[in-house]
Amino acid sequence: MYNEGSMIGSVVSELREHFEFVVCVDDGSADDSVAAARAAGAVVVTHPINLGQGASLQTGFDYALLDPLMTDVVTFDADGQHQVADAVGMVAQLRSDGLDVVIGSRFLDGRTQMTRLKRGTLRLAAWYTRATTGVALTDAHNGLRVLGRDLLTRIHLHQNRMAHASELIDQIGGSNARWAEYPTHIVYSEYSKAKGQSVLNSINILVELLFR
Repeated sequence: MYNEGSMIGSVVSELREHFEFVVCVDDGSADDSVAAARAAGAVVVTHPINLGQGASLQTGFDYALLDPLMTDVVTFDADGQHQVADAVGMVAQLRSDGLDVVIGSRFLDGRTQMTRLKRGTLRLAAWYTRATTGVALTDAHNGLRVLGRDLLTRIHLHQNRMAHASELIDQIGGSNARWAEYPTHIVYSEYSKAKGQSVLNSINILVELLFR
């Protein structure tokens, strides 16, 4: 989370209705994100400065692996775009089908509404990832994922910012992981759009893919 003080409390509260352990990685927030997350029942791990989403995920992975009883990890955005019901369904699929990872996709049904620019950029990113990793995803940059413990021990992200998503898929492919996609509903609210999480992130993805 990064300056999500107005949203993180409700996100954590909804998650904790289904998931006992919620960990927030605070990426150098300057607002009350940490206090709000802890008040809602999350454990908070902090970066003293802003390092980026890729670095935050790796910090979260490393922290989760400290628990010997942890079996799988859900990655979930702090801004309210993801749906808890999708996360619950993805965990169920991972366990029932004996998979290593389940990755959300905005393109498996028609629920997610987005601009043509964002849709085109995400499809281009998926094509690039498919061509470079051999993993035929429809949505390589969906932040809602479930990873099993064994795969998680083999994931080591070095791309600190948005290009981490392609790096993650590359490592999944290199691990010969058993994977599946799951239809997810991403809600682009006025809040997330105001924070620049729509078209700007699509362009960031494209730039980092081209120049990483």
